[in-house]
Amino acid sequence: MPVLAPIAIRDRQFVWGSRTYVMGVINISPDSFSGDGLGRDVDAAVEQGRRFEAEGADILDVGGESTRPGFQPVSAAEEVERVVPVIRRLVRETSLPVSIDSSKVEVAERAIKEAGAHMINDIWGFRQDGERMALLAAETGLPAVVMHNQRGRPFRDVIGDLLAGLGESLRIARQAGIPEERLIIDPGFGFGWNEEQNLEMLRRLGELRVLGRPILIGTSRKSTIGKVLDLPEHERLEGTAATVAIAIANGADIVRVHDVKAMVRVARMTDAIVRARD
Repeated sequence: MPVLAPIAIRDRQFVWGSRTYVMGVINISPDSFSGDGLGRDVDAAVEQGRRFEAEGADILDVGGESTRPGFQPVSAAEEVERVVPVIRRLVRETSLPVSIDSSKVEVAERAIKEAGAHMINDIWGFRQDGERMALLAAETGLPAVVMHNQRGRPFRDVIGDLLAGLGESLRIARQAGIPEERLIIDPGFGFGWNEEQNLEMLRRLGELRVLGRPILIGTSRKSTIGKVLDLPEHERLEGTAATVAIAIANGADIVRVHDVKAMVRVARMTDAIVRARD
């Protein structure tokens, strides 16, 4: 596979293949599936971001709406009120790139233009909201994570569906004028897949390399881990560690996690085993 061009996010250079990068999750919602939702507690969210930075996170991902199965949607106005104050302070009080995790273009735009977010993380991969999110990414010049969301889509084959869905997201991005090197792909672990399909996704993750983009994956504390181990959300640390290690071994460039300190250690150890070093 060709070497992927590095990307600058905020003032940091992300050199794909050199190591695994860790994205820390900051949930500004009261109903997060993982039990770590902070609601409107801005101080607690900022303190979490500072802690994540000290623990070795490379990116902070801020979201104001739960996307768990059966979640209750919130209005764009409510989501803005949740995320903008947190992002504004994280940009000021940490040195890390801050990503806005939203599928609503109004939320992403205000997070970027009013609070200074450095990246877009769209769980619908530019395939919702009339493709306006792609136009926003093109206009602002920011990097974007495009995720394949299998919810509501017919299933044929895990990798076939992923290649088709992510390929469509990349096509929309090109049409909007986004340079390919600003895009990161996410297969959407847990978004419309059953347990067996999620595990197959991890086993075959390296097959997504044909798309020529860095891969982000978020397995942290998800229900597949709970089903395999018969454990609740707050007891899924070791299961998450196993999925993170396997994802890295199979080609992940970024892992999105709740337990930053532990997963930074898992990533560093896995990198030492699987990544060639001079």
